[in-house]
Amino acid sequence: MSEAEHDRKMLEALVCPQTRAPLSFDAERMELVSKAAHLAYPIRNGIPVMLVDEARPLE
Repeated sequence: MSEAEHDRKMLEALVCPQTRAPLSFDAERMELVSKAAHLAYPIRNGIPVMLVDEARPLE
Protein backbone atom coordinates (compact mmCIF):
# COMPACT_ATOMS: atom_id res chain seq x y z
CA MET A 1 0.00 0.00 0.00
CA SER A 2 1.43 3.38 -0.99
CA GLU A 3 1.67 6.25 1.45
CA ALA A 4 -1.09 8.12 -0.40
CA GLU A 5 -3.41 5.09 -0.17
CA HIS A 6 -2.59 4.74 3.53
CA ASP A 7 -3.34 8.42 4.17
CA ARG A 8 -6.63 8.12 2.27
CA LYS A 9 -7.68 5.06 4.31
CA MET A 10 -6.86 6.92 7.54
CA LEU A 11 -9.02 9.88 6.46
CA GLU A 12 -11.88 7.55 5.52
CA ALA A 13 -11.81 6.05 9.03
CA LEU A 14 -12.57 9.42 10.67
CA VAL A 15 -16.12 10.45 11.55
CA CYS A 16 -17.71 13.80 12.30
CA PRO A 17 -17.15 14.67 15.97
CA GLN A 18 -20.59 16.29 16.15
CA THR A 19 -22.78 13.65 14.47
CA ARG A 20 -20.51 10.58 14.24
CA ALA A 21 -21.51 10.39 10.56
CA PRO A 22 -18.96 9.46 7.87
CA LEU A 23 -16.89 12.21 6.26
CA SER A 24 -15.97 12.68 2.63
CA PHE A 25 -12.59 13.99 1.52
CA ASP A 26 -12.49 17.13 -0.62
CA ALA A 27 -8.99 17.05 -2.14
CA GLU A 28 -9.40 20.42 -3.88
CA ARG A 29 -10.11 22.29 -0.64
CA MET A 30 -8.17 19.90 1.62
CA GLU A 31 -11.17 19.38 3.90
CA LEU A 32 -13.17 16.57 5.40
CA VAL A 33 -16.86 17.22 4.76
CA SER A 34 -19.71 16.20 7.04
CA LYS A 35 -22.93 16.36 5.04
CA ALA A 36 -24.90 15.43 8.17
CA ALA A 37 -23.58 18.40 10.18
CA HIS A 38 -23.17 20.71 7.15
CA LEU A 39 -19.56 21.35 8.20
CA ALA A 40 -16.15 21.07 6.55
CA TYR A 41 -13.16 20.28 8.76
CA PRO A 42 -9.82 21.66 7.52
CA ILE A 43 -6.69 19.62 6.96
CA ARG A 44 -3.66 21.70 7.94
CA ASN A 45 -0.11 20.50 7.26
CA GLY A 46 -1.54 17.04 6.58
CA ILE A 47 -3.37 16.89 9.93
CA PRO A 48 -7.19 16.89 10.09
CA VAL A 49 -8.48 19.52 12.53
CA MET A 50 -11.49 17.75 14.01
CA LEU A 51 -12.81 20.60 16.13
CA VAL A 52 -16.33 21.91 15.53
CA ASP A 53 -15.12 25.45 16.36
CA GLU A 54 -12.57 25.22 13.52
CA ALA A 55 -15.00 23.81 10.96
CA ARG A 56 -16.36 25.84 8.07
CA PRO A 57 -20.17 25.88 7.66
CA LEU A 58 -21.31 24.54 4.31
CA GLU A 59 -23.63 26.65 2.22
